[in-house]
Amino acid sequence: MYAQLILKDHISSKKGDLILTGKNYICYMSKGKAWVIAMRLRTLPLSLAGIIMGTAVAYYGGFWDPLIFAFAVATTILFQIVSNLANDLGDGVKGTDNANRVGPDRMVQKGIISPKEMKYGVILTSILSLISAAFLIYFGVQGMTSTILWFYIILALVCVLAAITYTVGKKAYGYHGLGDLMVFLFFGFVSVLGVYSLYSKAFFYENISLAICVGLLSTAVLNLNNMRDYFNDSKSGKETIVVKIGPDMAKIYHALLIFVSLISLAYFISKFNNPILFVAMLPGAILLFHLRKVMKTTSVKNYDPELKVVSLSTFLLSLTLWGMLIYLKSIGG
Repeated sequence: MYAQLILKDHISSKKGDLILTGKNYICYMSKGKAWVIAMRLRTLPLSLAGIIMGTAVAYYGGFWDPLIFAFAVATTILFQIVSNLANDLGDGVKGTDNANRVGPDRMVQKGIISPKEMKYGVILTSILSLISAAFLIYFGVQGMTSTILWFYIILALVCVLAAITYTVGKKAYGYHGLGDLMVFLFFGFVSVLGVYSLYSKAFFYENISLAICVGLLSTAVLNLNNMRDYFNDSKSGKETIVVKIGPDMAKIYHALLIFVSLISLAYFISKFNNPILFVAMLPGAILLFHLRKVMKTTSVKNYDPELKVVSLSTFLLSLTLWGMLIYLKSIGG
């Protein structure tokens, strides 16, 4: 089956059957491809950064379980997809995503996926994410108290609820400047501290600085997204932090997010008393070049490609840290 996408006054560069009808161009896109686009696969590496960092520290400490890792990855990916589909639905229905927005196409806004279909998609992925979370909790809380079990069950439900209500509903928190805080908490603290405790059955205070690092970098990605959408959000009544403080202050805010995140990572690494581990910070250089570009840009369109830069740099930081901790463990460091 194919969905019809009408593009006014411009031709899409994407492949498809393109038919000229006056000033409009009609592009036929398969529903399968539309769903893949709606899932926003480019956001998935960022969502995994916290899981990888928490796993890295657990592995260094002698804790490893491939089942916990597999279901942590699956659950995190599904939570992110729930959030992405719900965001497409919420912003599409509210009219925030419209012909004036900058950035990738949104499927509900373009009429390729109907609000009803997207709602079913959100429900289905929510169910799948909770099933995956159930397996993660089952393998992770063995030997722990029933109180801890219920804590993780409630946490899983809260994660799904937070993913949906970011833009869905009359009181969507993303429309009231709370998106940054929620991303910081869920991508940072819940992800890093949560997965570490499932491996080790314990809480490691030093991981807080690591959670701050991942949380702030994830918030930086959201901030870039909101900087790109500043004009459209301000007209649509979506009061993001960027809309509240203005685009110039948003750049300073962005710089603080990047610098404090790297300082937090450096603090965490310093606790190992082995300078070689600072090699794990090399991907941070990419973020400094990125920041220089952001501070100089004058067009909101230039923020969109920078989303991928911060997202992949954060993912690369997590992989590099894990690699260096594996090396450090192998030499008895």
